[in-house]
Amino acid sequence: MSDKIEIRAVESESDKKKFIEFPYEFYKGDKNWVEPLRFDVKNNLDEKKNPFYKHSKIRLWLAYRNGVLSGRIAGIINDNHNKFYNDRVGFFGFFECVNDKDVSRALFEKAAEFVMENGMDTLRGPMNPSTNDECGLLIDGFDSPPVMLMTYNPEYYLELYEDFGLSKAKDLYAFWIDRNVIENKTMMNKLDRISEMIIKKENLTVRKVNMKDFKNEVQKVRDVYNNAWQDNWGFVPMTEDEFNFIAANLKLAVDPDYVEFAEIDGKPVGFSLGLPDVNQAIKGLNGKLFPFGFIKFLLNKKKINQLRVIIMGVKKEYHKKGIDAVFYRNIIKAGNDKGIRGAEISWVLEDNFAMKQTTEKLGGKIYKTYRIFDKLL
Repeated sequence: MSDKIEIRAVESESDKKKFIEFPYEFYKGDKNWVEPLRFDVKNNLDEKKNPFYKHSKIRLWLAYRNGVLSGRIAGIINDNHNKFYNDRVGFFGFFECVNDKDVSRALFEKAAEFVMENGMDTLRGPMNPSTNDECGLLIDGFDSPPVMLMTYNPEYYLELYEDFGLSKAKDLYAFWIDRNVIENKTMMNKLDRISEMIIKKENLTVRKVNMKDFKNEVQKVRDVYNNAWQDNWGFVPMTEDEFNFIAANLKLAVDPDYVEFAEIDGKPVGFSLGLPDVNQAIKGLNGKLFPFGFIKFLLNKKKINQLRVIIMGVKKEYHKKGIDAVFYRNIIKAGNDKGIRGAEISWVLEDNFAMKQTTEKLGGKIYKTYRIFDKLL
């Protein structure tokens, strides 16, 4: 007798709870999975709280095989993406599935059906729910846990994607720079000399973020971000509300020693954001800070020994002036001072040759690869 597969739309709070809870059971026993904090997941999917849904919409489904919950998926229409690119791309995300191509096919078909009903001609993903959030399928580098805000999945997912006819749109790289590499005095002395030359030549001021003026600082970051990334593949400008929402979620993780502005004549021209890898502190909490997880979180936080460098951007008119070298020099020094063992620089587009070249010159090596997929409908 063949399996009975049923795809049910998430219509109630009870369904939504099942959608959110599914990965916690699904990944149980996987030593590399890091349980996201449940309130973060809820907020991300909350159409009233997350300002992404002011211009976009999401639909969620659960898959049942013989009555047993076996997978989930979201279909996403990102109106701001389609206005920015003048195209008709629909998205999928939040995909999790048992190793069964009949189940995965049924889930992908439902997401494809949804985006086609909304006038789209391409299905792209995974996006949770956009490139400004977690995105990409891990296809290489399964031997260590993900750093904060990076995805993780079983190796067999690639087969499920390809079985449905999804093919590569773009690869995203994560580089690892080890402390042993950055302790190379010759390289650091050279980086020091170059940084000081650039600061002098461009009349550059580099300063740490002012946490007491966080609201205004966030708007300065948004100004740099929306300018510096506008030519990057997949970029969609963030609204003020979206930027504030993401910044508020990250605020607890911020260490000002790893967050810098580059300014010329008092105006921001570049921004660098590194964050202690909070995944090291939340792993093992089963997604719950309260009532007892918070104490464990605080104790774990003291043991964090790696960073994720998330943003390092310079406004278009200041490209090719070497300002990123100053950011690299400063974040490496700050990490060394605090005993950090290494840092992940992620994610970097496969065709961002300038960033790849700079990172490789500093001793960075690609150690994880993530992939975005497309399917023409």
